[in-house]
Amino acid sequence: MMQGSLLPRCSNSIFPPPPNSNRLRPPSLKRLSAPTAASSGNQLPLTFSQNYRTAPNRLHCSGNFFSFNKDCPVSESQWKQDREMATGDEQQDPRIARISSAIRVIPDFPKPGIMFQDITTLLLDTKAFKDTIDLFVERYRDKNISVVAGVEARGFIFGPPIALAIGAKFVPMRKPNKLPGEVISEEYSLEYGTDKMEMHVGAVEAGEHALVIDDLIATGGTLCAAVKLLGKRVGVHVVECACVIELLGLKGRERLGDRPLFVLVNST
Repeated sequence: MMQGSLLPRCSNSIFPPPPNSNRLRPPSLKRLSAPTAASSGNQLPLTFSQNYRTAPNRLHCSGNFFSFNKDCPVSESQWKQDREMATGDEQQDPRIARISSAIRVIPDFPKPGIMFQDITTLLLDTKAFKDTIDLFVERYRDKNISVVAGVEARGFIFGPPIALAIGAKFVPMRKPNKLPGEVISEEYSLEYGTDKMEMHVGAVEAGEHALVIDDLIATGGTLCAAVKLLGKRVGVHVVECACVIELLGLKGRERLGDRPLFVLVNST
């Protein structure tokens, strides 16, 4: 396991290099070519060892920052500087390409026609996972953020290390009937029906500055619900939403309106 503590203000990385890090990477985690058809004509079954694929053809580097929010607790000039950084230097940052290549794409999961963006392979790659956290920490450590709100469930993976590193508290945004205490909820629309997002009463206070984090934005329904729950219901200033991956074709950013969105990798 990696040693050392997460320190809010370290100079380069929040994680020290793990000793003998090669031992942490399973030998099967390699860049393999796409599976070939078996002699019977059927496609090989999806397994980790035979079907791990990098995704440069489906994913490309992003680092996009969208729209200035007048309610943000930093100056407009600072946000413009951030946007220039996000749309310029980060596209050249080798860490972005490493993150993109570590994400496995699984076709027809969970149903036919879906290209599933699997971040579990990113988590197995200690270097790419560290790079992902570092990029977010570098962006948010000086933004006066006191709350990192993680959207269930994979927002719980990326949110806590970011929160620890920038000196913020982590608040889980959960599905109904998952939190034991008194909750406040926000309903949002699905393709067929509705769902709710819940948060403990008292977890955040009006006037706090929050970052909302998830692994992926698709239609934007859950992120939008999280923003409304924090902002409209409690009075928190949502500084920005952040995701590792954006599915461009589903236009989730449009659902967020003028709320800033920062992503590392785009899926086409």
